[in-house]
Amino acid sequence: MLAPTLSVVIIGRNEGARLTRCLQSIAELQGAAQIEVIYVDSASTDASPENARTYNARVVVLSGEGQTAARGRNAGWRCARAEYVLFLDGDTILNPGFPGAALKILQSDARIVAVWGHRRELHPERSIYNRVLDLDWIYLPGITDYFGGDVVMRRSALVETGGYDPDLIAGEEPELGRRLRARGYVILHIDTPMTLHDLNVTRFRQYWLHAVRAGYAYAEISHRFSRTADPMWREESRKNMVRGTAWIVWLCLGVAMAAFRSWGILAWIAVLAGLSLRSAWRARYKAPGRKLLLVLYGIHSHLQQIPVFFGQLQFLRSRRSGKQAGIIEYKGETDASTGVSATP
Repeated sequence: MLAPTLSVVIIGRNEGARLTRCLQSIAELQGAAQIEVIYVDSASTDASPENARTYNARVVVLSGEGQTAARGRNAGWRCARAEYVLFLDGDTILNPGFPGAALKILQSDARIVAVWGHRRELHPERSIYNRVLDLDWIYLPGITDYFGGDVVMRRSALVETGGYDPDLIAGEEPELGRRLRARGYVILHIDTPMTLHDLNVTRFRQYWLHAVRAGYAYAEISHRFSRTADPMWREESRKNMVRGTAWIVWLCLGVAMAAFRSWGILAWIAVLAGLSLRSAWRARYKAPGRKLLLVLYGIHSHLQQIPVFFGQLQFLRSRRSGKQAGIIEYKGETDASTGVSATP
């Protein structure tokens, strides 16, 4: 049997209709006969594995504790037969033009081992959180230090590095990117639509946990490499701690002063407004002409430092106790027919 040109590895857990959309987008690719699909399931309680089999996907079901995205991706690429592996999350929809564009680049330059494109939100209109977080996916094309969950990689590079670190509950992609760059390889972000993502953050609690998860990843990875020649995220982690502390302290002082002087809380709002406008101006390439959205994004970029701060504290507590934290879930269970979160 001839090896396929591309192995598509999808990871998921209780994705419901989102997984169906993902599988359909792969099935509609031209030349799909040269593609193998591998679905790695992390103990779903819905019919996700059976759903994947109806699309002729090879299904790998993970068992035991400590299930992480990294562990799922490793299980997928290790049973892949193609030289190139496309990783997807189960809540994404693949753009049909991306795999061909990525493979063409990978086949033209052996130094390039990972290619990723533009990921955008499928339903930014559903909530202010989706709309703002959609802008977080926008990066300028070119050589980058890391990639996200959706990417095409050389399988040989995964074999050489051992793949993703299964012990990381978040941030496993940038950590792998660091090890690839240390070997002289190149990661390339191309100006091509790649996937639509169903973030489905419609409640403040979800938004908060999403940022807490990011803070945990910053803290864990920066701690791991803090004493190396390439101290990844050390400076970003330090700034996050300072900014998160500052916003909390300033807010508490502003509220306390408001009891005696009304300008106390107004001063806090004025500082936030000024910094947010500056951030909105710097991020104007993300949403040209959409001034209100950019202002909201500017506010988000500063106030998210508070839950990021708590995520870093969570890592410090876990390290002190010697216990690995569990996966920080920000999505709820999914209705199998609609794909909409059913979290109360």
